[in-house]
Amino acid sequence: MTLQQFFTQHPKAALAFSGGSDSAYLLWAGRTFGQDVRPYYVSTPFQPAWEREDAQRLARELGVPLTVVELDVLACPEVAANPSNRCYFCKKALFSALWQRVRADGFSLLLDGTNASDDAQDRPGMRALSELEVRSPLRECGITKAQLRALSREAGLFTWDKPAYACLATRIPTGTPITASDLARVERGEDALFALGFTDFRIRLRGDAALIQLPQDQMDRAVAQHGAILDALSPHFSQVFLDLNPRKKEEFHGQ
Repeated sequence: MTLQQFFTQHPKAALAFSGGSDSAYLLWAGRTFGQDVRPYYVSTPFQPAWEREDAQRLARELGVPLTVVELDVLACPEVAANPSNRCYFCKKALFSALWQRVRADGFSLLLDGTNASDDAQDRPGMRALSELEVRSPLRECGITKAQLRALSREAGLFTWDKPAYACLATRIPTGTPITASDLARVERGEDALFALGFTDFRIRLRGDAALIQLPQDQMDRAVAQHGAILDALSPHFSQVFLDLNPRKKEEFHGQ
């Protein structure tokens, strides 16, 4: 089945829209094929402000109104406790809230941007999607991440080369309770590194310290700019460390 065939069979759907490359292309495709696909952005403490801004920008460029659903996901005890299957409880809470909203808006089909490259064994949240009957057209149509990026580039979407971004909760070690204040300081720290020109990195929280994980091609620059990095991060963390093991360029959500 092709994506066009999917949307022909399902001409009206709500879309969980993160502003990332997957859901961005799915929204573009649905609208291009002339179907009623409405994007919904769920705003939680796990998303940095720039993710919401990207989602709003893309919706504007496609001429589609974006509905923002506010959710205090930390009110869910299983999420705040941060167990190894936190992603399952988080997706369960998020998509349950989303279903409630989209049904009230008249939709009986809810989509997400999971693609064919996403491994269900590495994505505990995918079990929640299955239980809540959320459809994943990219995965069902066999569209891989590489294909999606190429198609997005052809479509002129600014998200075509946007790095995969795991939510801020992944910066907190498993088993360490998640607090809004810890999420906020990680976000401030990552914003500071973005401002210094670094990309596709992570700041992992280690107690009150920050562990920076960078791709191989940015390691030398980080060493050369260590003074600027310390100045930028010291207001938020007691110590700053650089992980000498480079991180891979692509990281699936939930890792």
